[in-house]
Amino acid sequence: MILKNFIPNKTALVTLIAACLVVIISLGIRQTFGLFYFDFETDLNITMTQFGFAIGLQLFLWGLFGPWFGIITDKYGGNIAVFIGFLFYLAGAGLLYSGINTGFYFTLSVGVLIGIGLGATAISIPVSIVAKHFPLSNRTIAIGIVTSAGSFGYFLSPLFTRYSLREVGWETTILFFIILLSLGLIVAFFLSTPKIDSGTNFENKQTATEAIKEAFNNKSYVYLTLGFFVCGWHIALVATHIPTYVNDRGLPDWCAATILALIGLFNMIGTITAGYLSTKYSKKNILSAIYFLRGVSIMYFIFLPPSVFNAIIFGITFGFLWLATVPPTNGIVGHIFGTKYIALLYGFVFLSHQIGSFLGAYLGGLFYDLYGSFDYAWYISIALSIFAGLIHLPIKEKAIERTQLA
Repeated sequence: MILKNFIPNKTALVTLIAACLVVIISLGIRQTFGLFYFDFETDLNITMTQFGFAIGLQLFLWGLFGPWFGIITDKYGGNIAVFIGFLFYLAGAGLLYSGINTGFYFTLSVGVLIGIGLGATAISIPVSIVAKHFPLSNRTIAIGIVTSAGSFGYFLSPLFTRYSLREVGWETTILFFIILLSLGLIVAFFLSTPKIDSGTNFENKQTATEAIKEAFNNKSYVYLTLGFFVCGWHIALVATHIPTYVNDRGLPDWCAATILALIGLFNMIGTITAGYLSTKYSKKNILSAIYFLRGVSIMYFIFLPPSVFNAIIFGITFGFLWLATVPPTNGIVGHIFGTKYIALLYGFVFLSHQIGSFLGAYLGGLFYDLYGSFDYAWYISIALSIFAGLIHLPIKEKAIERTQLA
């Protein structure tokens, strides 16, 4: 009975499952690139700055193409957008596997092609598709389920990748990824996008251009967009550079994979919790608390003496907060503006996230090559946590009646 009340119809259920599989594949693979660095350094002569730039470019293009894939989703359907995204993702993985691995081709494969592919297959488009199927009363829970599925990919992929890298090498590991991405092409066809907002009795006549102008003239939307920049910085810095950081601090080589796996495991709990709490309490207050707590988690990790125990605590706490920002952030966008253009509008919010991701990945690598440590990157992370915790407080969670249809 509970499931029947939660799932509006069979199409919504199929779309929810398909979206979960899409993000498991896409985000699971994406989470592991930091574990490849030592092989890329040895076999491809890739420096930390080059690696950080390629990953940063990947994250930036992921965000840059999000709004464009959002337009495709809102106009033609999420299945088309995600299918195209997986084609780009496959092209990038295939080029990396091909053996053409100069600095330019490395950046083209890991940075450009995979970055574009993530714009459609990673979190923003799948959660926006699912959001269109669910009413406001349980929308953030559905978004939390999809985000949590991505976390399941985060949990499994680092463990599998570390084992595969040791047993068969990085080239064969990339081949395994290519097989998974090919399955993603099939899963994409099971995504369905409603033509109008769920639960509405009339059609929203607003154009995409009008929706964008309206959003950027709304201070709450601007604050939300600025805050999500910080989320991107945090995630990219940790996912890209944590293997090198723990190695420099003298921790065992398995510790990085363990941290990333714990992040994935506890993020499943965190995103579901955030999605549920967002149906009961103020979403902006939840976001503010998440960012403040991230700062606490980082300070615990970098200021206390290095140990496996402290690394595990960091993986658990930061994991609980990892993508917990997504349900309330997407929920605020849908609550204020409705769901007709939610993929497009959330795409712009996510672009800010990915600009932060680019800087977190690239500057983390640059600081390391310049100063021999990630200290400055961590200090910036703590300051940004405070900024994000404060910037969400003035947000007004008030629906715009003209566009709020669901």
